[in-house]
Formats: sequence, C-alpha cells, structure tokens
Amino acid sequence: MNLNIKTTNISLVPEVKEYLEKKLLMLEKIVDFSKDNVFAQVELGKTSEHHKQGDIFRAEINLRMAGVSFRAVKEAADLYAAIDGMKDEINREVKSGRERKASVLRRSGQAIKKLLRSE
Repeated sequence: MNLNIKTTNISLVPEVKEYLEKKLLMLEKIVDFSKDNVFAQVELGKTSEHHKQGDIFRAEINLRMAGVSFRAVKEAADLYAAIDGMKDEINREVKSGRERKASVLRRSGQAIKKLLRSE
C-alpha cells in the first residue's frame, strides 16, 4: 500500500503517525494491501484556528484500489477520535462497495441463466 499523509494546521508527531498506520492496517481484513495498486491519501488537521472553545480535528482518507475510489471524512473534538471515525467510515464504504459489486454480478448471472433456460 502506498500511503501519503498530509497535515493541515498541525504537526505530525510519530505517535499520531503510528496510531494512524495501526488503524489502517486493521483494514487489511477487507483490502488486499499486498497489491501495488492500493493508494491511500490521508489528511489530518484542524479545521480552523478561530473556534471559540476547543479544537475541531478533521481526518480524511481517499482510498484507490483496482480502479475504484472510496472516500471518508470525519470531524471530532479529538484527533484520535477523528481517526477512529474515519477508519470506521472507510470500512463501511469498502464493504458496501464489495456487496454492490457482488449484487451486480449475481443479477447478471441470473439474467444469463434465465436467457439460456428460455431457449
């Protein structure tokens, strides 16, 4: 997997980078990272500098694999919570994409069988 990390309005400390990589490796159950065609672009940062109370952190991921793109964005009051939410959201996106692809394959197979049976 090719990983590109970008930060906005924050500096990337090694602890955050390790935490992010650990969370992305949990996606290995549904994504085959051994292939060279998996690209992940992650952006971490604060949304702005003008909030009256507390910081709002943002985590965004664009995942491209085998010609298909998935995107997830999460905002939270804590950077680690934003990373967790982003990981959960991209996990749902990839799973639903797989189910949608399988559904299309099943429907096309059923249509072919129906066509062959009718003749």
